[in-house]
Amino acid sequence: GHEIAMVFGRSNRTLAGLLVLLPAIVAAGSFAPQLVSPGRASSLRVDGVAKLAPSMHLRGGSDPLAATVKPTAPIDGQKPGTSGLRKKTKVFMGENYLANFVQSTFSALEEVKAPVKGGTLVVSGDGRFYNKDAIQIIAKIAVAHGVSRLWIGKDGLLSTPAASAVIRAREGGFKSFGAFILSASHNPGGIDEDFGIKYNCENGGPAPEKVTDLICEKTKTISEIHSAEDFPEIDISTIGTTQVTSADGSKTVTVEVFDSTEDQVAVLSQCFDMESIKKLFARPDFTFAYDAMSGVQGPYAKKVLVELLGGKESSLINCDPKEDFGGPSSPSHGHADPNLANARELCDIMGVSKEGRAITGQDTEPPSFGAAADGDADRNMILGTRFFVTPSDSLAVIVDNSELIPYFQPKKGLFGSKGGIKGAARSMPTSCALDRVCKAKNIPFFETPTGWKFFGNLMDTPKYTPFICGEESFGTGSNHVREKDGMWAVLAWLQIMAAKNPDPSKPLVTVEEICKSHWKTYGRNYYARYDYEGVDLDSAKNMMNRMAEMADKWPADSFGDYTLETADMFAYHDPIDGSVSKNQGIRFIFTDGSRIVFRVSGTGVVGATIRMYLEKYEPNTGDLDQHPLEVVKSLADLALKLADLEEFTGRDSPSVIT
Repeated sequence: GHEIAMVFGRSNRTLAGLLVLLPAIVAAGSFAPQLVSPGRASSLRVDGVAKLAPSMHLRGGSDPLAATVKPTAPIDGQKPGTSGLRKKTKVFMGENYLANFVQSTFSALEEVKAPVKGGTLVVSGDGRFYNKDAIQIIAKIAVAHGVSRLWIGKDGLLSTPAASAVIRAREGGFKSFGAFILSASHNPGGIDEDFGIKYNCENGGPAPEKVTDLICEKTKTISEIHSAEDFPEIDISTIGTTQVTSADGSKTVTVEVFDSTEDQVAVLSQCFDMESIKKLFARPDFTFAYDAMSGVQGPYAKKVLVELLGGKESSLINCDPKEDFGGPSSPSHGHADPNLANARELCDIMGVSKEGRAITGQDTEPPSFGAAADGDADRNMILGTRFFVTPSDSLAVIVDNSELIPYFQPKKGLFGSKGGIKGAARSMPTSCALDRVCKAKNIPFFETPTGWKFFGNLMDTPKYTPFICGEESFGTGSNHVREKDGMWAVLAWLQIMAAKNPDPSKPLVTVEEICKSHWKTYGRNYYARYDYEGVDLDSAKNMMNRMAEMADKWPADSFGDYTLETADMFAYHDPIDGSVSKNQGIRFIFTDGSRIVFRVSGTGVVGATIRMYLEKYEPNTGDLDQHPLEVVKSLADLALKLADLEEFTGRDSPSVIT
């Protein structure tokens, strides 16, 4: 009438092996399972010879915590990019590929004196193919390096912002020395698609360049992998706590599998007034649609938008996580990237075309609010009825209305803040719309390279917090965690809408009206990005090097109707630690506020992606109702001429325009 609740993998072979061993184990007193009522989670202590996973090679007398040393050799191409290491899934599945990188990370952490031994490590990901296997590999290596506790989200799921929240808030906060986040973010998932891994530090943010550079150096000299090969396979589908003890009883490793939403939702609940948003949801003229794109955000969307705010579950789209994010047959073709090109199911519902134009003639009026997340839920897209909000405008609007959000109100003082926004930042390619808000409101402003890690030092500096930051690549967030946070951005917009719609008897103030009011105050930064994907890396570098060499040599007549103010290769001087990050993109800045930016992206897995950013400023007295692609067309023509892009790459058109 009882069952043994085990937080380890099961199989017929496992059960057969356990039944054979059980009499001897019980007789020896080395295995004492807790008997619990069916349906209850419990702790299970595994001592000495108890092995429950078929892949762990059941051997009498072996030690589940003993480290073994396996020889290996360096593997080329393991330098982390702006968001960790990303390659094709089958590359990661190759012999020692993942293990080499994880071992190199531990070697780097030990060199910088991170508290690995006896420490707590978070390991989870976005649920893409190979996540579950990767968790087992990382766990074994972690145990061999002395980690005493593993925190894993149920089913191996944690959104990237949730992983940061776990580090910063679980059990009161800062109990973990870091996290391995298994994700390739917005890249497609599946055995024939992409996989990724990155390490986040004790502050919950991505490892800084000095750490990722050290990891890279370790991958070039690695000769052995330390792994607890007999550590049992973890059953990540069962919530509960398990202890595994060494054969001599001197060491214990605790494995905790927990609800992946609990820490992130708890943090978000401190940032926003959920009751006021709930009243917005209750309005008969407010409707919404949310698309998780079959990524990890699904459980969070159900918890927040349905259970906490009272929304209809029928308003959720693709909110069941899938290893391939829906695959090639889905509307997004398995590309969980929340933009106009890929989030077509949502955009069609909202009445927005691939070019961001309004689509009319629907049988029913589109919802008043729409949003989408990417695979690991750190990115967001915001839509109104037949209206697309660019990420740059979204960031500027949130900062401009930050006093409507409880976390930024002067009297709240949440998370140790003294109230009121104290700083804001954008990545260099992001439009200058934020700059104008910060200047008008006297908010300290920073321009950083692309990559959320560059916001970390600013967010860790008390005089700049509370802090809001964002990137043109659909990433927005604040210092509540140290990652961009797709759900945070959605709730920020909903909070602003709730504040602007206190009286349900009056017409709804819409997303479009909020944006247009912003433009009438600050002017409009028309903006577009052209991506050239899969370009030969050497060709991309040659193109960038030529423009860098020409920075102060361009003839005055090179720019047509535009007058050049400055051209340079952007370098970032961190105001907190004094570090310098060079070669962060080519900038052409013109006297009328327009800009052209070129950057080679670090988030792809094959070749290089050249991103060309185009921005033209229109003052608040000008024409604010033009279509961005038409406005920036002359800049696009000029940019292609300056870069000589077709000559260097052979490309006569971009892969995608957003």
